[in-house]
Amino acid sequence: QLDLLWTRKQNVMYNLFDWPTQKHSKLIILAIANTMDLPERIMMNRVASRLVCSSTLLFRIWDCTKTVQRCIALPLVCLLILAKLCLQLFGNVVAALSGDARRCLDICRRATEICEFARQKRAPEIVRMAHVTEAIDEMFSSPYVNAIRNASLHEQIFLRAILAEFRRAGVEEATVQQIYHHYMALCRVEGLQSPTVSEIMAICSRLGACRLLLVETSSKYLHMRVRLNLSQDDVMYALREE
Repeated sequence: QLDLLWTRKQNVMYNLFDWPTQKHSKLIILAIANTMDLPERIMMNRVASRLVCSSTLLFRIWDCTKTVQRCIALPLVCLLILAKLCLQLFGNVVAALSGDARRCLDICRRATEICEFARQKRAPEIVRMAHVTEAIDEMFSSPYVNAIRNASLHEQIFLRAILAEFRRAGVEEATVQQIYHHYMALCRVEGLQSPTVSEIMAICSRLGACRLLLVETSSKYLHMRVRLNLSQDDVMYALREE
């Protein structure tokens, strides 16, 4: 994913797209990004200039629930027969969170393992709703998710601000200053008094101490770069439950 190769100087991106332009090069670069206008939005001119001869293919937004159900049906044919209700549950749960089919397959795999373990103790059976529910509970009951649920209101708002900035920029890294703008807007929506910069830094420090965030060390506090130490899906799930 091209979004994850972003750095401040963008040397990685530049070198990557510069290789195919070299004499006698036989290299073709295929890159995927979550943001349609990523070159215009975040790429420096020297990097974007390497894409002069490139072509772009846009993937349309798809129906998460139905597509996820179709994606997981084929790999499971040789493993087990799922009840239709279970299949619908897989698709609905994942689509409600992110539409990531990989997460759905993880749930299927874990539900199968739980069923196999139960089969050793009792009569053979297929994967049932109880196995699916247990797999989902396991997947979204990590210490990180519990830590978010137990976080203070302002800490949860800070995490929501991070997600908002990631969606805006299409990159899973941001400065405290960029996050701060979203934080202020969310506080106004919630009718809360906006915290000071020092209070924001304290919130960021606490989330970093809990290892929910990876915070860059810098003397320029507002320019410190922040990344999540867990998936955005897990953060959205924990905040949605709240």
